[in-house]
Formats: sequence, C-alpha cells, structure tokens
Amino acid sequence: MAGVRAVVVLVVLLACTIGSFANDPDMLQDVCVADASGILVNGFPCKNISMITAEDFFFMGISKPGQITNKVLGSKVTGANVMDIPGLNTLGVSMARVDFAPYGLNPPHIHPRATEIIYVLEGELYVAFITTSNKLISKVVKAGEVFVFPRGLAHYQKNKSKYPASVIAAFNSQLPGTQQFAAALFTSNPPVSNDVLAQTFNIDEHNVEKIKAGLAA
Repeated sequence: MAGVRAVVVLVVLLACTIGSFANDPDMLQDVCVADASGILVNGFPCKNISMITAEDFFFMGISKPGQITNKVLGSKVTGANVMDIPGLNTLGVSMARVDFAPYGLNPPHIHPRATEIIYVLEGELYVAFITTSNKLISKVVKAGEVFVFPRGLAHYQKNKSKYPASVIAAFNSQLPGTQQFAAALFTSNPPVSNDVLAQTFNIDEHNVEKIKAGLAA
C-alpha cells in the first residue's frame, strides 16, 4: 500500500511540475469547468460556478489497466484530459495511462500541444524520441523510472518482454492531442493520394494499398 501511495504522490507532483510551465493559456479565475455545449472556442467556455460539483474534477478511468483489443499493436491508451475531466479546463495539465501486452507497441506519434513525462508502473519498456536533426534518443526504462518526450517530437514505446507493462503519463496541456504517423498518412479522410505516398516512401502504389488495407483492418 505504501508503494501505491508513493506512485500516486510522484505522478501528482510530476503533473504539477510540468503544469507550472503549461503551454495552455493562464486561467483568469479560480476554476473554469468546461461546458461542452457545442460552442466552438479555443478551449471550452466556463460552466456557471453555481453548477460545478466534485464530479467535474474526478475521474477513475486510469485506476485499472485498459482492455487491449488491438492485437496488432498490443497496447491501449486511456486518456484523462479535459474531455474526461471538465475541471481541467484552463489548468494546463492532463494525464493518460498506457497498458502494453507482451511485445506491445505504442507506435510513433507526436503530441502537438504538450511535453510528455511517463512513470513506469510495471514492467520495462524501450522508449525513444527523434530530434528534428534525426537523432534517435532511446533508453530502456523500468518500473519506478521516469522518461520525458519533448513537445512535438516523434516518439514511441515498445514492450520487448514477454510480460505486460504499463505507464502513467502526464502532459502540460489540458488536451495534448495525438497524431500517429501511420494512421495520419494512410487512413486520413479524405485519403492522401496513393501517388504521393508511393513517392514519399519510394514504394509502388500496390504496396500503398496493402498498407492502407492492413491499417484499416
């Protein structure tokens, strides 16, 4: 039980620390609980202060491992951002949990609006990010260890062992956004044209179609 408390305290401290350097705009009042009423602004309008409750600041979705249904990637990301916790609106922080099956992968992606810091709950992972000069920065991280992925840089996590693994991630944005490269290029709607993809990756259009079909499945 003491170990669990220590993990919770550490993750909260990490979230608060990166929140002090938040990318999101500073708040102008005590709280601004998101009112997702369909009004489109940069963020969300505030719910009337008389209408907010403790539930606006509570979420239990990352308390247990996520159900891994993607058998190809073998990973499951469970977000805990402003879409799940309205009270995060304007606070400049959010979290996520990532669970990995044996040999599972959280594929290359970016977070356009946030730096990410992970804490390994169990297992060990090979993690990496790539700088804009194409330098790969990689390391194996184990339970109790922390690793940082700078904002906007391509990164991934791979479980290379036969045992499950999981991490808690913290972000300095209420809604960091995620863009997976393979999905963005090969499953966009409307689609990127096959000739563009074929020329980009130096493959023929038949292989482009095979990749699209594999990702769609």
